[in-house]
Amino acid sequence: MSATVPASELKWHVEELARAAKAASRTLATLSSEHKNQVLEAIAQALEKNAKPILAANGDDVLDAKGLVESGELSQALLKRLKLDEAKLADMVRSVRAVAQLADPSGRILDRTLLDEGLELQKVSCPLGVLAVIFEARPDAVTQISALALKSGNAVILKGGREVERTTEVLVDVMREALASNGIPQNAICAVYGREAVSALLKLEEMIDLVIPRGSNALVQHVQRNTRIPVLGHADGVCHVYVDAAADEAMALKLVVDSKVQYPAVCNALETVLINQSIATSFLPKLLERLGEKNVRVRGCARSQAIAPEIESVNGKWHMEYSDLIAAVRIVDNIDGAIDHINCYGSHHTDAIITNDTAAAKRFLDEVDSANVFHNASTRFSDGYRYGFGSEVGISTSKLHARGPVGLEGLVTYKYKLYGTGQTVEEYASRRRKFLHESD
Repeated sequence: MSATVPASELKWHVEELARAAKAASRTLATLSSEHKNQVLEAIAQALEKNAKPILAANGDDVLDAKGLVESGELSQALLKRLKLDEAKLADMVRSVRAVAQLADPSGRILDRTLLDEGLELQKVSCPLGVLAVIFEARPDAVTQISALALKSGNAVILKGGREVERTTEVLVDVMREALASNGIPQNAICAVYGREAVSALLKLEEMIDLVIPRGSNALVQHVQRNTRIPVLGHADGVCHVYVDAAADEAMALKLVVDSKVQYPAVCNALETVLINQSIATSFLPKLLERLGEKNVRVRGCARSQAIAPEIESVNGKWHMEYSDLIAAVRIVDNIDGAIDHINCYGSHHTDAIITNDTAAAKRFLDEVDSANVFHNASTRFSDGYRYGFGSEVGISTSKLHARGPVGLEGLVTYKYKLYGTGQTVEEYASRRRKFLHESD
């Protein structure tokens, strides 16, 4: 297994891999959309053909992970993310094919300016180059990220957590074989293994163009503190649903339950419910009943405890990502209190308002400072596939380069191409010629 590279050789090994990925990225940048789509279909077919060894490797990973859960080294939430079955693998294959159906983001002319007769400037989208993606317990991240990287013309180096190493290795091997059979350098997709490999990757700012950490708050902060390479991602997902005074009660109950329960281990799951004080007395008991049916433990503020004494105290810990069947409840005076709470304690990830008051909805969507803000919809919609991006490399809470679910558009930058016919700057400096600056 690749994870057995001796520590004394690891730095050299990672550098060589990154150098090879950089070379592969130059080939990818020249591929036609048709060739990229052909490769993605080959990968999808290879994943289907190799379902048995993929699931077998994942079974071994899951078996080891259960021991880590018992020893307290791994959470139940991560174990849930790790498990693959035939249905989930089929979803991974569909995601690869969905990316192939998307428009190619690279090589598009974004702007064109005629500086002068015979002197044209074009702003053209182009790949970033090499992505390094560090993730925890997410087999689907391997195929999602690889598909998006290929379609956007980027090479990718994958570093999964130790709990997903066997699955990652088989998936990467399958995809590399598909690359080779379609005339693409295999090092367009590669993987490194072992904790020490992370430190080696983060030092390669001359070869790696973007680092994308997908995992815990601790993982993201470690990456951000230990590299000079640009980092795209979010530290945590503390998501809220505010139930306004003008909310439809049945809708609010349905959406809160879906936001929390549908998949509690992910970053776009609800963590805190904010309830307008004017409806709290009638709404909170019904919400507790619905959440109780789904085995959700509820923690709350003093005002919520006054209505329902059985609620545990949240003890002021509002910035909490439970990633489990646990939710916090707070009663707020009005929409201002809800917006203030979210902007203070949230993680700028995904927040929703449930209301039939369109003016209140507009205020919430305008004033909540989050990458995703929803009206009358579950927070679980915050996802690249559901947004129609085919898939995503992660969700960014940054305001620079890319924000929200990051799909193909977040994996390209642009360059300026100038087409001339022998012009010199001196001609314009001496005013013998004048710029036209005519835009299309």
